[in-house]
Amino acid sequence: RIRMAKKTAGESDETRLKKKVAAKVAENKSPKEDEALRSLQKRLRRTQRKRRTVALRKKNATSKKAAAPAAK
Repeated sequence: RIRMAKKTAGESDETRLKKKVAAKVAENKSPKEDEALRSLQKRLRRTQRKRRTVALRKKNATSKKAAAPAAK
């Protein structure tokens, strides 16, 4: 049985996390003490890093595909 990942809503995880972080920062005086805020920021950084690596991987794959026929 194959399980498919849940379809995301209109907004991505990254935008949702950005909104949550912004709301937490607005209500908090010292973000260094708030563990929930730190974990949200970590999750946001992780999703941003993931998006960047996927974009880099796609870019490198397309450049290699374009270079291969030219070399032959």
